[in-house]
Amino acid sequence: MPSDPGPSGPHPLIAARWSPRALDPSGTVSEEAMRRMLEAARWAPSYGNTQPARYLVGLRGTPTFDRIFGQLNRGNQAWAGNAGALLVACAATVNAKGEVPYAEYGVGLATENLVLQAVAEGLVAHQMAGFDKAGIAAGFDLPAQIRPLVAVAVGVLGPPELLPPEKRERETRPRSRLPLSELAFTEWGTSF
Repeated sequence: MPSDPGPSGPHPLIAARWSPRALDPSGTVSEEAMRRMLEAARWAPSYGNTQPARYLVGLRGTPTFDRIFGQLNRGNQAWAGNAGALLVACAATVNAKGEVPYAEYGVGLATENLVLQAVAEGLVAHQMAGFDKAGIAAGFDLPAQIRPLVAVAVGVLGPPELLPPEKRERETRPRSRLPLSELAFTEWGTSF
């Protein structure tokens, strides 16, 4: 659940980003909103402008959504079916010049852009490592140089009561982050 970062905190769009699991089963993600999210991902920085991010995109009600959903682990399937869209972010690890340096980093940057655009659209997004990467690769006949990295559920925020009881407490607790003094240094061990 978003918390107030205070006056010296990040931009409100960044402060509003969080990873809820309670998604409204009647909420939808329009094709237009998804295109804007993908455009935001497309404009992310990448090493040498290699643009390694690739996305499998399934809006709810499509075979692609169902195929991605089928590869999520059981814990994620318990809530992600209510998403308006499911995506899998993949890294193109090779291009015409050879191995793409920092491909995972590029996908991370692109996917954060996608997630922040989702917030700007009035939606929420939850990124997941809990899915069968080999199943995605085989099920979508991905080339060897395309590597699935993370699944993303995008949807409309719903009430915590939509979740199984064991997930509700986690959904409603305040977000926490390490203090800045543990993240930024002028010398190692000397906080910024």
